Amino acid sequence: MAAAGAPDGMEEPGMDTEAETVATEAPARPLNCVEAETAAGAAAEDSCAARGSLQPAPAQPPGDPAAQASVSNGEDAGGGAGRELVDLKIIWNKTKHDVKFPLDSTGSELKQKIHSITGLPPAMQKVMYKGLVPEDKTLREIKVASGAKIMVVGSTINDVLAVNTPKDAAQQDAKAEENKKEPLCRQKQHRKVLDKGKPEDVMPSVKGAQERLPTVPLSGMYNKSGGKVRLTFKLEQDQLWIGTKERTEKLPMGSIKNVVSEPIEGHEDYHMMAFQLGPTEASYYWVYWVPTQYVDAIKDTVLGKWQYF
Repeated sequence: MAAAGAPDGMEEPGMDTEAETVATEAPARPLNCVEAETAAGAAAEDSCAARGSLQPAPAQPPGDPAAQASVSNGEDAGGGAGRELVDLKIIWNKTKHDVKFPLDSTGSELKQKIHSITGLPPAMQKVMYKGLVPEDKTLREIKVASGAKIMVVGSTINDVLAVNTPKDAAQQDAKAEENKKEPLCRQKQHRKVLDKGKPEDVMPSVKGAQERLPTVPLSGMYNKSGGKVRLTFKLEQDQLWIGTKERTEKLPMGSIKNVVSEPIEGHEDYHMMAFQLGPTEASYYWVYWVPTQYVDAIKDTVLGKWQYF
């Protein structure tokens, strides 16, 4: 008699589990040549399908601004695109800076650019190009050409504190010493010049007033030898020119150690003034009959306290 079992076409319970166990425990059988080629073909098709799903990015057309790199031309950030530029040589404190700057920018904007280069505050700048550069006019309006030299005069706050404080102290010491001495205008060496009297062509004085330096030389004064002398302040070159009939001395303002002055007795609206060119009083260059309204401006300009315009 045949053994009792499951009907044909039906599997006994547990057969799937046993088959799976056998399949799991059985070592992997190496693929034959046909099977290996079939598996490789299927992998290649999957790879092609994956590549086909990736669409290439469209190329940027020539001239598209987004495809072009941004190139700095040395002008101010945020400005100058499409604007006409000029090459400038900005000279300050014996240093030259080559700058490209928009021709239609104003003198005020140029001062801001100079501030970014030198650290010199705009309020302390004197910007010169054939005279003082107006803040409200453009470089085009004052006819600035490419390659122009822009002269800048002024001192930073740190320079003023570091350089001028010792000079201020020296001035105070000099004034204290002067107060102990006989008035300068009574000393014999000065008396011989002052006794000639006030020059007829000396510039008018304004007693009790303080004015900026005039735009023309101070003239009609005497020097220690009694000859006529004129003072020209070349701010764009940071120089003081002392001119006589014979010659003109061009002195860097930084080389002048001190400036002293005293009212002339009987003519207090005029001063006698000395520029100290060396370490001692023997180096004083004396000028007589300086109009009193310009005395403070001369001292401030020569010693580095720039006037504000």
